[in-house]
Amino acid sequence: SLPPLIGIRSTFLAAGALIFITFLATVLFVKNERQPGASKKGSKRGSWAALADKRPTVAMLFTGMLLMLANMSIEPIITVYVAQIVDLHQVTFVAGLVMSAAALGSILSASYLGKLADRLGHWNVIIGCLAVAGILLIPQAFVTQGWQLILLRFLMGLALGGLLPCVASVIRHNVPAAIAGNMLGYSTSAQYTGQVVGPLAGGFVGGHFGMREVFFGTSALMIAGAVYNWILRASILDKAADSTLSGAAEQARKEP
Repeated sequence: SLPPLIGIRSTFLAAGALIFITFLATVLFVKNERQPGASKKGSKRGSWAALADKRPTVAMLFTGMLLMLANMSIEPIITVYVAQIVDLHQVTFVAGLVMSAAALGSILSASYLGKLADRLGHWNVIIGCLAVAGILLIPQAFVTQGWQLILLRFLMGLALGGLLPCVASVIRHNVPAAIAGNMLGYSTSAQYTGQVVGPLAGGFVGGHFGMREVFFGTSALMIAGAVYNWILRASILDKAADSTLSGAAEQARKEP
């Protein structure tokens, strides 16, 4: 949205200034509490070797990647796609609104979805958010006006807002404290992988199969992610229930 107002070069300068201000704030105000004992303990066995069940962590890495992929997959085609539904002089402005609408929705919903996850369960919210986001991607392929795409991206952002806090929470609850930082680092790397794969995949699909197919393909991945998380969650709960029943039966046999 800034290029039409201040120019492309000034937009780069403004973005660089904001990043530098963020750097200064991080250096000056973020305090790092070191725990050398915990770090050494975690390094003895290795991060992955210390996990009794790797499936929840792997699922969260995959989910974090999907989140960024969903946000970034339309980036290579957005200007061309918007040019088909708005006047030429509005393309840059509307494309900027489309890309920022999802982020705005996530900002507004993240706190509420975090509280909802505390009541309903973080994994339940993850499954619901992925499914809703996948469904909302489908009508984006059929919009005829710019405001429709902006609204749908905003609604998708509302759905995706709770994913990152829930992903971090599931990881923290399923890994030892000594390697929690390491696993959260892997989670961040997975999200950056989505930022790389999303535009590459979106550009390839848009160039070879059509721009609508970008939305359909991203939708299929999001819904597949929801189904994968649902099946994995059910499997883990069933295993936990079986372990509980086995433990109760064993205790009953030991009692006189």
